[in-house]
This record gives sequence, C-alpha cells and structure tokens, in this order.
Amino acid sequence: MLTLRESEVGKTYKVKKIHGEGSLKRRVMDMGITKNAELFIRKVAPLGDPVQISLRGYELTLRKEDSSLVEIEPID
Repeated sequence: MLTLRESEVGKTYKVKKIHGEGSLKRRVMDMGITKNAELFIRKVAPLGDPVQISLRGYELTLRKEDSSLVEIEPID
C-alpha cells in the first residue's frame, strides 16, 4: 500500500482509497481528495511535512497525518 506520505516529487498519482473515519475522513474529502482523483506532487518540505500537491486546478498543502490517510497508485 502506497500512501501520499510516501510519494515522490514530480510524479502523478491516482487516489485509490481514503482511510480513516468520521470527521477526519470527511475533512480530507472536503479538500477535493476523492477516489479516482489525480494528484501531482509539487513539493515536499525537508522533513516531509507538509506535502504540496496540485489537484483539480488548485494547490493544496497537507500535513503528514492527513497525507498518510490517502492510498494512491502511480499513473504511468
């Protein structure tokens, strides 16, 4: 299982699943991260927190704990 937290800068991924429950999962989905959405990894801070992604035409920055909930797969 590959998560957004383990992604590589400059690559595009597709969201497979969002883990977590209740308001935490809802908050991630409200940011536009939903199943089958495509994400482009823009930057990762030196210590890995936060991760900046391009998604649905806008930039989004996620903390480590939120990015570890998003299961992804690489797009070739």
